[in-house]
Amino acid sequence: MGRILIIEDQRSLLDSLKKLLSQEGHIVETSSKGEAGIEKLKANLPDLVLLDLMLPGMKGLDVLTEIQKIDSRIPVIIMTGFGTTETAIEAIKKGAFDYVPKPFEFPDILKIIEKALEAGEKMKSQVVLGPEPSPAQEAIVGISPVMQEVYKTIGKVAPTDATVLIRGETGTGKELVARAIYHHSKRANKPFFVVNCVAIPETLLESELFGYERGAFTGADRRKIGKFEQAGGATIFLDEIGEMPPSTQAKLTRLLQEKTIERLGGRETIQIDVRIIAATNRDLELAMKEGRFRDDLYYRLNVVTITIPPLRDRPEDIPLLSKYFAQRYGREMGYENVTLTNEAIELLKKHSWPGNVRELENAIRKALILGRGYPIEPDDLIPSIKRKADWVSTEEKISQFIAEFLATSEVPNSHDRFMQIVDRALVAEALRITGGNQTKAAKLLGLTRQTLQSKVDRYKLKKQVSIAENGQGHGQGQTGAK
Repeated sequence: MGRILIIEDQRSLLDSLKKLLSQEGHIVETSSKGEAGIEKLKANLPDLVLLDLMLPGMKGLDVLTEIQKIDSRIPVIIMTGFGTTETAIEAIKKGAFDYVPKPFEFPDILKIIEKALEAGEKMKSQVVLGPEPSPAQEAIVGISPVMQEVYKTIGKVAPTDATVLIRGETGTGKELVARAIYHHSKRANKPFFVVNCVAIPETLLESELFGYERGAFTGADRRKIGKFEQAGGATIFLDEIGEMPPSTQAKLTRLLQEKTIERLGGRETIQIDVRIIAATNRDLELAMKEGRFRDDLYYRLNVVTITIPPLRDRPEDIPLLSKYFAQRYGREMGYENVTLTNEAIELLKKHSWPGNVRELENAIRKALILGRGYPIEPDDLIPSIKRKADWVSTEEKISQFIAEFLATSEVPNSHDRFMQIVDRALVAEALRITGGNQTKAAKLLGLTRQTLQSKVDRYKLKKQVSIAENGQGHGQGQTGAK
């Protein structure tokens, strides 16, 4: 949830957005004029601004410029009417997070808002390094010799503009290391953009990064500014770069070599000022031998390499990490000074942690959500640390069910129908194992309380909701004692 400022002169849209976002749990302030909006922003910095371009008096682009002067890390989503698309593109070049043309569907803008709030949080939330950080802070935790080397390298490379390649298995914390470098860099007052190279389809990744001109391909009905051009003076984190397609690799190599790009379908050479941090869990040396990763890109990325060790190689850090996660998530749930028994710590130290720190984090979080309070005991953790083979078996069962569904389904839109079935089953199961406690079920699924409520209503699951949600029935550990 975030603090959102809406600057929009169309009263009906302003009221509708305020109502919608308030229902989603956000704190919303509004202004119908740019000048008044800036004063509200100065008085109480928001996490996000929704900004109309065509305002009376001070225009939207001028408002954006003032916001950038106050704090360039505040994400700004531009709302633009017909005929002002080129102005919106200019706003993106000036640092706006994204723009949405009017009229828009509320679900569409909610998705953009969610991404913008997440990006803003990553920019403002400092990642600290150390053995016992405050649970209120995001942190890289550890006292092991291998982690001490990671800290030293971060300290040396952060103040420079050197390209950094972060290597490590899935779940070791590569993005946290990237953010720590950003927060301690000379560019910390500029935006931090995250691009997951595996989450964006190959056909879209190149245009997402480099942009395109109108007519560059079928459907390109306007110019699009890519992330590299948008991020002037900023930092871009390219996650899972080992999955980047060859054509995009070639363009990235040129950027690293010449500091210039060309949009797809364009001939204009554009100077770029951006720091690149990349990460991968792939064996890039093997990928080069197999022709899947360019040698020249590898050597240009590999200026400084930080290798994050897997959790199994630093067992002495497990007690510290466990305590940190227990207190961090306990704090979110209203528990004070959450602890683990010695037996629970010993159980955690014996586990191989194939999912690394992320797996440990999830195990502690689920123990608090589904457990009976604290201290956390072995029985609270065992369901979350079953052997990987158990999950592989489960995946095989799911795949078999999908194959049977597709073979027998006569529904015209099988994808949507299947996703509804899965969505309903997830919500129903989360309610079952939390005793109908919607607050706990929402946390378990990673949803907002309002989103879960809408799913409960949509799927007619009200009978599975507990009569009293504040500690009655299952999960009475909210008082903090077993």
